[in-house]
Amino acid sequence: MSDVRGTRGSGAPWGELVSAALLGTDRRTPDVPMRAGQEAAAALLDAAAVSTVRRRAGLRPALAAERPAPVPPDPRPELPDAARRRLALLLADRGGHTGSRRGAAPDLTELLPQWLAAAGERGYRAPAALLPALLDAARARTDLRPAALALAGPRALWLARLNDDWKFALRGIGGAAAIPARGDQEAGRRLWEEGLFAERVALLSATRRLDPAAGLELIASTWSTERAEDRLMFLDSLREGLSAADEPFLEKALSDRSRNVRATAAELLSALPGSALATRMAARATACLRLEAAGDEEGGGPVVVVEAPRGCDAGMERDGVVAKAPAGRGERAWWLAQLLESAPLDAWSGHLGGRGPAEIVALPVAEGRRTEVHDAWCRAAVRQRDTAWARALLGTPSMAADRPSSIPGAAPMNAGPAATEAGSSRDTAKLLGVLPEGERGAWVAEFIASHGLSDAFRLLGVCAVPWTESLGTAVVDALDIARDAGSYPWSFSGVMGLAERCLDPAAADRLDKLTARGDEPEDGSPGADGYWSEAFQRLVGTLRLRATMHAELAGQPTPTTGTAPCGTAPSGTAPSGAAP
Repeated sequence: MSDVRGTRGSGAPWGELVSAALLGTDRRTPDVPMRAGQEAAAALLDAAAVSTVRRRAGLRPALAAERPAPVPPDPRPELPDAARRRLALLLADRGGHTGSRRGAAPDLTELLPQWLAAAGERGYRAPAALLPALLDAARARTDLRPAALALAGPRALWLARLNDDWKFALRGIGGAAAIPARGDQEAGRRLWEEGLFAERVALLSATRRLDPAAGLELIASTWSTERAEDRLMFLDSLREGLSAADEPFLEKALSDRSRNVRATAAELLSALPGSALATRMAARATACLRLEAAGDEEGGGPVVVVEAPRGCDAGMERDGVVAKAPAGRGERAWWLAQLLESAPLDAWSGHLGGRGPAEIVALPVAEGRRTEVHDAWCRAAVRQRDTAWARALLGTPSMAADRPSSIPGAAPMNAGPAATEAGSSRDTAKLLGVLPEGERGAWVAEFIASHGLSDAFRLLGVCAVPWTESLGTAVVDALDIARDAGSYPWSFSGVMGLAERCLDPAAADRLDKLTARGDEPEDGSPGADGYWSEAFQRLVGTLRLRATMHAELAGQPTPTTGTAPCGTAPSGTAPSGAAP
């Protein structure tokens, strides 16, 4: 047998051949046979070829590896040709974004999430040739993973088993699993017991959506053998379709060995107004608040008096009350807040004189504890998705007075009727998310008209996309006012980025007039108007590009009025080598 480590007869071992190839034969001449007139590089390649054959011949045969299973079928329809080309362009451009908001060209990296969501809504599957690039994009950006894996379908899991770079697809949740046909209980049971985590979560989500009882049965069947983090994830899936039928299982979960699992079970039970836990919490919470008549000097009307609990017993802890207060917060106030946010809001009407949510919120609270009580009710309204209470606690947008950034300890976007009270911890964006979609947009539009854009960013994030006409008009008008004031556009880059993604594409033609250069205000920042013109050009160009993308996904002719066709730059937008 020949020496597999060297090249007997060639004059140089394999390592020297590699070094000569890397350095170049002009810097290192290998010790190899050379024919007359032959160049050193050609002789090196001949010697490497001979050595390669000898090395392979000296290897012992090995058992053939098991062939991978065939790729699972994906019956979803293919993308239209124009949409497929668009996806290729968006994926190719994802590495070229510098993060700058300057310039007039649309930011394609921010359009990729929208494109993926729109394609998923239409039920398409990703082209096979683009799956590697799609998985690479999802690997680099975690925010893309759910939509990217859903579009990639079962082939994403198949590829992830063959490439360690894509292992995230086996752990994540993106609907990538091949769900057994409805009614195939044996296949579903086998997938639940033997499948990968992503497959199990996808199966549970789909089952829970179609048959909540069957989804609960899946969880219960393997509950005692699951890891704590998996139990927590599975338990969280019960939020969809949560009903009284889930209560017995959740009551048992209150005794789970994992504190996070116990806390999640208690939270879910408190969101069921008729549950035994909600009843227990209502009894505890109502014992802490009572109505009394105020003194003559205070107007003589009813006032809410607060008596915080004096201890946290074992029953309270089992029901999810955390006994140890955070640093800097009193224990009794900490226990009170947890009781108020866990008690069903329906309990307060009868307890406080038959009043409705708006009347209860309007009641004065003794000893300056109004913010403390209202903040807990805000969290209860979010947890229980109670529209009437959310509406009452939000108040009217014009009542949201001071900027929360000026209030020490206040959470961002505190825009409720008690916005001027120090120490508020309510999250107005979450509270706003409880309202119906149309009402959210109207509330935020009025808020912006009254207070501008300074505190509106998170509020805009919970509004339905595309924005309603009134909301879009309020945002654009506020941006135009900021432009007239002479400030720079990058002070509003976050709102401008949202506008590019959330404005109705039909608004592009109406906004064309804003792309023109105007006169610089005498007291404005130098060059600001030019930068605003670029920003509005990018906004208009992005809206037109979004209209084009939606038309491509629908298989329709791309819009021609004020909209660039596929592969060209939108009208009024500077061309870019990476832009469609």
